[in-house]
Amino acid sequence: MINFDYIRAGSVAEAVRRIAADPTAKIIAGGTNLVDLMKQDVERPSRLVDISRLPLNTVEETAAGGVLIGALVLNSDLAYHPLIEKNFPLLSSALLAGASPQLRNMASVGGNLLQRTRCYYFYDTATPCNKRAPGSGCPAIDGLNRIHAILGASESCVATHPSDMCVALAALEALVHVTGPAGERAIPFADFHRLPGDAPERDTNLRADEIVTAIELPPEGFAANYTYLKIRDRLSYAFALVSVAVGLSLDGDIIKGARLALGGVAHKPWRDTAAEAVLRGRTPSRAVFEEAADLVLRGARGLAHNSFKIDLARRAIVRALTQAANGEPQSQSCKRIN
Repeated sequence: MINFDYIRAGSVAEAVRRIAADPTAKIIAGGTNLVDLMKQDVERPSRLVDISRLPLNTVEETAAGGVLIGALVLNSDLAYHPLIEKNFPLLSSALLAGASPQLRNMASVGGNLLQRTRCYYFYDTATPCNKRAPGSGCPAIDGLNRIHAILGASESCVATHPSDMCVALAALEALVHVTGPAGERAIPFADFHRLPGDAPERDTNLRADEIVTAIELPPEGFAANYTYLKIRDRLSYAFALVSVAVGLSLDGDIIKGARLALGGVAHKPWRDTAAEAVLRGRTPSRAVFEEAADLVLRGARGLAHNSFKIDLARRAIVRALTQAANGEPQSQSCKRIN
């Protein structure tokens, strides 16, 4: 039994003050990840600070033509929001690929951003895990590692980031707005999540006394040529073995702009700007897409049970780029791959 205090914050300032005063306090909104972690005894917060009633649940167009998404907007509401469906369908598609309708109806955007890995060993407190207990070891490296990382891993951790939404946000170059005792700041999405290195217990560069208040999308949404392709063990309610978010801007038969991000392969959503550069100025073709895929995966390293992910990722990248170039995005209602 975990004993904890419960406080409902009346403002962002109060929420920040509460967590700044207690390093073991946790923010809770929908609770779709945190409650699971508490049930498994992975998280043992002394206090829950409920922010679910704060005014952070709007989706607004910015003066620049982008969108500002409050941290408490529900995944389901965001996926079907008219601004998102029209201008940022890549994000809508990624959200609909994640979890189940019931979970999407509870999960908040901020919580999705901060959800923790689904590594078996992380959830099993009977085993060592550097994310739970730094320095205790990573049994996944020599253990059951079928779902684990092929890119950006370290000797300390081979866990993967589970979010679908975040893969799309990486491709869309989102900004994460946060607030702490020192005030407000905006973190480029590429800098928000961390690779494990020798400190895998730190998933993000969010400070312990800061909370996420909003996510901002710039105007470019790749609404005409995009796709979110998710490869998983079953067609619904499963985390990605490999996922690919692609946005292309085309001028006739020439690729003028390209964004490419992968999920299920690293400790954070994986984006390779060098591979994107290879695509720009080229005519879409399988050969060009294979060249980009090879560049993305040039540092991939398989483990005993997940080496198949390298070839799977290569084929998924080529397929996703083809879908986007053809203007035929992967359907999330009919999950049969195009």
